[in-house]
Amino acid sequence: MAKTGVAKLFRNGRSQAVRLPREFRFEGDRVRIRRVAEGVLLEPLISDAPRWFAELDRLNSEAFMKKGRKQPVTPRRAVFK
Repeated sequence: MAKTGVAKLFRNGRSQAVRLPREFRFEGDRVRIRRVAEGVLLEPLISDAPRWFAELDRLNSEAFMKKGRKQPVTPRRAVFK
């Protein structure tokens, strides 16, 4: 089961902010935020693609696209006949 905790809300200028407990803190100075059905989700913002895929692998039980992409061959099309 995932860790749970309680975080403190406060105002920072005209924005609402969250003071995260130490065990929930992120590296860096930005996070990705999105609204989900149950509330709001904060995710680490990883700009380095290989690091991002490594993080997906770390979080999932099996590697992301372990066997690579199997794209169908693009059909040839006659353009502007």
